[in-house]
Amino acid sequence: MNQLWNSFKIAFSMYSRIPVPGSEWTKEHMKYTLCFFPAVGVIVGLLVICWSDFSRFLDFGMPARTAGLTLIPVIVTGGIHMDGFMDTADALGSFRGREKKLLILKDPHCGAFAVLSCVCYFLAYGGAVSEIGRGNLLILAWGFVLSRALSAFSIASFPMAKETGLAASFSGAAHKKAVRGVSAVTAAGSAAVMCFLNPAAGLLCIGGAVLSFVWYYRISMKQFGGITGDLAGWFLQICELSAAICLAVIEKIM
Repeated sequence: MNQLWNSFKIAFSMYSRIPVPGSEWTKEHMKYTLCFFPAVGVIVGLLVICWSDFSRFLDFGMPARTAGLTLIPVIVTGGIHMDGFMDTADALGSFRGREKKLLILKDPHCGAFAVLSCVCYFLAYGGAVSEIGRGNLLILAWGFVLSRALSAFSIASFPMAKETGLAASFSGAAHKKAVRGVSAVTAAGSAAVMCFLNPAAGLLCIGGAVLSFVWYYRISMKQFGGITGDLAGWFLQICELSAAICLAVIEKIM
């Protein structure tokens, strides 16, 4: 039980800015950390719903509601996944060889492709969530769980592009069979809830998540020779953007 508690604390201290008691980052304590990664998505989803209801209660306008829905995932996570998204955008935009792309992922500087991709991302995400009503916003909330479950599954399953880095550290320390099992069950469970809430919208979002996951694998293998923490963050952002766009579309046609 103590091992699970420490894994839980490491997951929240790594993937969120939610204060948790300190934990020693040993390989033993990190064994089940990725199993708790989707729990961060639960918090993000709850805050998104609360903000939507709070905005309605105070009769906020659409810009304020949209800003909150867009910023909450970044505030809760501290932007760790967006950082990976931006680094990956720089690497892919360089059109250089594999080794050079991996060096760009490690570069702390922010390039033009990162800035442009970040701006375009927030415009697209904000525009999409502004169209989503309260009912389908519940599906988006579960999408935060689904994206993290798939990301955790990939870290425990896909080849690593390099032997160093956070993703390699978590992958090397993880009890891979347990992480894959918990992540698969969590992904299936969140997908089932999404379909229960709205079958058409849920299936569309799941389809978008699956396509994002396949694209993530193909890009990682072809362009980088494996995954890294930055690529896992890039996938998570793409997966959540696809969910928001799918729900905006379904909102208008149903």
